[in-house]
Amino acid sequence: MRIQEKYPLVTVLGLAALLALGVGLGKAAAKRDAAIEFTDVEKQTQEFIQYNKTITLTPEQEAIKYEALADLPAPCCSDRSAYTCCCSCNMAQSWWGLSKHVIANGGYDAKQVREVVERWFAFINPDGFSGDSCYKGGCARSFENNGCGGMDDKNVVF
Repeated sequence: MRIQEKYPLVTVLGLAALLALGVGLGKAAAKRDAAIEFTDVEKQTQEFIQYNKTITLTPEQEAIKYEALADLPAPCCSDRSAYTCCCSCNMAQSWWGLSKHVIANGGYDAKQVREVVERWFAFINPDGFSGDSCYKGGCARSFENNGCGGMDDKNVVF
């Protein structure tokens, strides 16, 4: 006698549970794999800075952030990493918050975090960064003008 014949309800419930689990995993994978679209530098900078302030990563999640950013040069001070930067400028707070968000809420791995942060850098300044703006008066300039967007998150320079 097959198990389906002996325990039809258990089999149906088990199949339903497996399907639900698969759908849940599929949604999580889709959420993680969905690319973040950058559309509004001002709005998203503020949003990402808020994520930096409000999201606390677990030690495991912080390790992902470290792996993603530790060998990525900070665009405003390329002698430092994107993980450390030389200061807590508005630009650094934005990419740190973006990183926290995609790790905590999107389940991103280190490679995906690095990719999304690199896309953010390209979005906020399509011409690229010199890597030394922190040392050459760039703290008070906008991102698109090779700057850090200021040092006060309540007064971001755009």
